[in-house]
Amino acid sequence: MVDILIVRDLKKYFVKKSLTGTDMETTKIADGISFSIKTAETFVLAGESGSGKTTIARIILRALEPDSGTIFFDGQEITNQKGSLKKIRLGCQMVQQDPYASINPRMTILDIVKEPLEIHKIGNKDERNRLASHALSQVKLEPVGDIISKYPHMLSGGQRQRVAIARAIVTNPKLVIADEPVSMLDVSVRIGILELIKELQEKHGISFLYITHDLSTAGYIGHRIAILYRGKIVETGPINEILSSPCHPYTQALLDSISNPDPENLHRDHKIRINESSGIQEHQGCRFMARCPYAIEKCKMEPELEKISETRHVACFVKIN
Repeated sequence: MVDILIVRDLKKYFVKKSLTGTDMETTKIADGISFSIKTAETFVLAGESGSGKTTIARIILRALEPDSGTIFFDGQEITNQKGSLKKIRLGCQMVQQDPYASINPRMTILDIVKEPLEIHKIGNKDERNRLASHALSQVKLEPVGDIISKYPHMLSGGQRQRVAIARAIVTNPKLVIADEPVSMLDVSVRIGILELIKELQEKHGISFLYITHDLSTAGYIGHRIAILYRGKIVETGPINEILSSPCHPYTQALLDSISNPDPENLHRDHKIRINESSGIQEHQGCRFMARCPYAIEKCKMEPELEKISETRHVACFVKIN
């Protein structure tokens, strides 16, 4: 399969004054990020809040400019290519985390879904209405005739997220960035959204960059995964292999945090294998060292992402498996 998106050595640093106001603090939101996404593949970018996932998505969509690095979309370099910005956003759409804030409450559902068509000047009014109605049908918001005249406040959270997905696919994009698309939905409706994403991918060959902190949903929907910690990828490879046998202690800690609804776990101690953070924002060596229960002296040097098999890479001197 062909790579639809290639990200190479992406860097984005934010500099601000320290609490004392005398020194400058540098936060490395993206520090040498590299990955690729193939056609009709779901690539998962996973990590805790603040690890840099959404910032990377915004850089790909050119809402933020990178400090350095290159991005290729559909065979074309898009880094700093301002003239091709509309073309990039036509072929690469985004589904935001919050279905309550990501769509305009003053617009009807029809107007919300057809807005990208109007921005990119696709078709006339009747054609846009037809394409928007078809997109709503594809995300199973039916009867479409009743839905199109409603406003967002008249829909449930799950229905609003389906509207957001319809808006994302109405331009027939090659890549959709889904930023925590089910984290704010009731558990009962999450599986329906995930099934919808899988169905759209199989039907249209859309590639997905799925951003999440929840490895349980990642394992259900993803093909490959990159684990992100404080702006650095610490482990990457096929999702089933990584979730079944993690090599990086941080990946292990994320897996420990997944809730298992087994009644036998009610009175069983559940320990997440991670140390309390020391509160230090920057230090030499491995970024996870202060929280890692397996840290050794060598961890005072920063590990590189090392190939451990044909499909897997890990940045760790210990490698717990």
